[in-house]
Amino acid sequence: MARPKQISPSPAPGSGTVFALRAIGLVLAARWAFSMWQMGYLSSLRAMTSSPWACLNLVLIFLLVMLPGAKPRAERPLHPLPQWLRQALRFFVLLTFAFALFSVCALVWTSGWRRFVHALAETNGWLLVGPALYAVVLWICRPRALWRSNIAARRFSIGRYAISLDPITRTVVVWAESRKLGQYDARELSLKWPDVSTPRTPSASVLTPATEPSMTYVQSGGEVRRGLFARRPKIELQWNSPAAGHNQTTVFRAPLASVGDRNTAKALDVTLRQI
Repeated sequence: MARPKQISPSPAPGSGTVFALRAIGLVLAARWAFSMWQMGYLSSLRAMTSSPWACLNLVLIFLLVMLPGAKPRAERPLHPLPQWLRQALRFFVLLTFAFALFSVCALVWTSGWRRFVHALAETNGWLLVGPALYAVVLWICRPRALWRSNIAARRFSIGRYAISLDPITRTVVVWAESRKLGQYDARELSLKWPDVSTPRTPSASVLTPATEPSMTYVQSGGEVRRGLFARRPKIELQWNSPAAGHNQTTVFRAPLASVGDRNTAKALDVTLRQI
């Protein structure tokens, strides 16, 4: 009798992020141990005690390998790391990436390209691989919302802010990355659009991709043209609760950086008006 095929459970959302960060930490730790073996462990330890950058790298490697508090959860698919760990990694990686990039540029400036290529060959490409790994960690820990937009499930994400709406209780929970900003009555929330943006009037095509430019300006001759270096228009989620003494309090202000953000903002505006 044939046995039923067992289907392995799918990994929890965010497991890939944890795996990637820990793998980068192990690669950095292996490279660190190899460098200590080449220099000699005693001389390496003496050099580390007098180098703040070495201590900074050790703290970064420890955080990447251990990832204290990291736990993939279904309700936070894009944030398996606690907020303090994400910010700490972002801070340490930014410093180490800037120092590594400065070291590479200084080597090229003082020794020339021929000496740099020779040093690159001696380190098996680590002079470029190291900064690239730091850049990957910086990209993984970038500010982003808790989840991606799912309008059918009443979950919206605009920039680094996430909005969850419960139509039964008429409550809205707002998150900034993985930090909860608050819980509000949906009837007391409204979106304030910029002066130059898509009209607020709901229509049947609110979820269609926007084709108009996100920011325009008018020249003296009357020509309308997209501002290449113009600031991105921002929307505001406002809380108006006279009972609580809050009159047009701004919950968050987020730029409309992409077409997806604009469409999500339109859908959120329509949903709040329908409640």
